[in-house]
Amino acid sequence: MIPYSELANNIRSIRLGAHDQRFFHFLGEISQEEDAAGRGLLTVLVVHRSGDMQPGPGFYELAKLLGRDTTDLLRCWIEELHRVHAVWGK
Repeated sequence: MIPYSELANNIRSIRLGAHDQRFFHFLGEISQEEDAAGRGLLTVLVVHRSGDMQPGPGFYELAKLLGRDTTDLLRCWIEELHRVHAVWGK
């Protein structure tokens, strides 16, 4: 898991802030590409630093668009974490 702000700070090729719309678009593209390749929504790992420590609303909007059941956000998040971990956790 990595907070939005930490990930944004680690990107060196362009300057993006944790609340920059370009950053959110970038994350969406990553998830769409990974999902199309059968590896799940990789950005499920990018979360709020505090509070619920889950992905933001854009993640769930994309998840719904890509056919995930988002009626229970916590369940959606956990299922996607399992999907991604099954591929990358080896």
